[in-house]
Amino acid sequence: MHGQDEWNVRQDDIYQPDLSDKPKKKKKGRFWATVGSGLLFGLCAGLMIWGVGQFMPQISGVVAADIQGKAAATEQPGDFAAAKPDASAAANTVETDQATDVPMSDLQEESDIAVAQSEGMTKAVVTDVTDVVDTVMPSVVSIFGTYSVTENFWGYAIRQEETGSGSGFIVGENEDELLLVTNNHVVADSTSLSVQFIDESIYDAVVKGTDADADLAVIAIKLSDLSAATKSAIRIATLGDSDNLKVGEPAIAIGNALGYGQSVTTGVISALNRDYSVDEDGNTQALIQTDAAINPGNSGGALLNVSGEVIGINSNKIAGTKVEGMGYAIPISKAEPILEDLMSRETRDKVDSSEASYLGIDPVELSSETMEMFGMPEGVFIRSVSDGDAASNAGIRKGDIITAFDGQTVTGREDLESKMQYYAAGETVDVTIARAEDGQYKEQTVQVTLGSRSGVDYGD
Repeated sequence: MHGQDEWNVRQDDIYQPDLSDKPKKKKKGRFWATVGSGLLFGLCAGLMIWGVGQFMPQISGVVAADIQGKAAATEQPGDFAAAKPDASAAANTVETDQATDVPMSDLQEESDIAVAQSEGMTKAVVTDVTDVVDTVMPSVVSIFGTYSVTENFWGYAIRQEETGSGSGFIVGENEDELLLVTNNHVVADSTSLSVQFIDESIYDAVVKGTDADADLAVIAIKLSDLSAATKSAIRIATLGDSDNLKVGEPAIAIGNALGYGQSVTTGVISALNRDYSVDEDGNTQALIQTDAAINPGNSGGALLNVSGEVIGINSNKIAGTKVEGMGYAIPISKAEPILEDLMSRETRDKVDSSEASYLGIDPVELSSETMEMFGMPEGVFIRSVSDGDAASNAGIRKGDIITAFDGQTVTGREDLESKMQYYAAGETVDVTIARAEDGQYKEQTVQVTLGSRSGVDYGD
């Protein structure tokens, strides 16, 4: 093939010398010239036939390796294909005038190496994720919520309702419930939650447990509420191993982006154990960084490997005019122990207002700057305690900070109020407080029997 176009010229274009002035040779000389030419031609032809017989096996081997390499590219399992280098290209890089200086065995070896390299590339390059999406999509859900938000206007706290959306996936079930995973910030301060499955059916859900520090939550739906059609359409997600991830391997993100419904984005694992600030207090988590697009509404959705296993829980992204392709996910291997604990907790329904619990404290929402200045942990600062009420009877004092309620991390006043909606007056729960001692805050846990004050919020 090399150089064919260069020599593809018409016979008419070759320079032909004018022989009309040459003396004509005698017939005898012409006869011996003809004989000599015939002998020379026969000798050349014999050498050519001998050479072809000697080298044809090796050439055939190179061609066969090339064909095998191309066949291997088309026989890869699944729908994941790769750009495979042509093994014959290695042989074609050898110039024609150098061919006799390169042993055919070396060409065969180079061809085998090229085929092996191409087969390795097939496993790493993803061009089609439809099979993964088809398998995993029945596990992914959209979460919609109504949230109580307090805003300050001219010194007055005004509470209003807002709606939002997020994502989640089915992680398991027990005798009574279907259990789903999402981010804590998706369900925090929610007054109601609903879940939409792949068959577009929508069901009410309740919070089973949360961990604000890890930004994880488990919500539950009663199995008895699910229709037979929904049960047959959904499936439990398969959890993978995020401890063995490698930078550069493919990643697939699925979630309810912008509340429009489930969407799929692809990319790679950009970095591992990336410290990312998860709150205003400067707390960080070691997260997976990916360039698979993670947009608002994707929070709580699944980050997958090419086997369709969940390797992370989509959580955050960095946005800005100069930033692109920097999303973060909670590693599933780190999340699993926390999720198992949350899944084992008792699921609570919101109590009626007539049974509403009461602590008897005046909580204050402090700024992150103030808390950092005085070395305060995240939680609810207590400005005062009512004598004879639940908190006072348990030994809680003015200046204490509530950091956890019934084993669940408390991030602020609204978070505490949201949790207490599921506890009735008269119940005894563990409350963790941080108290300043010798200039440092030290945590302790006390048991509080919740009081009752029908129709009045505990902080009023």
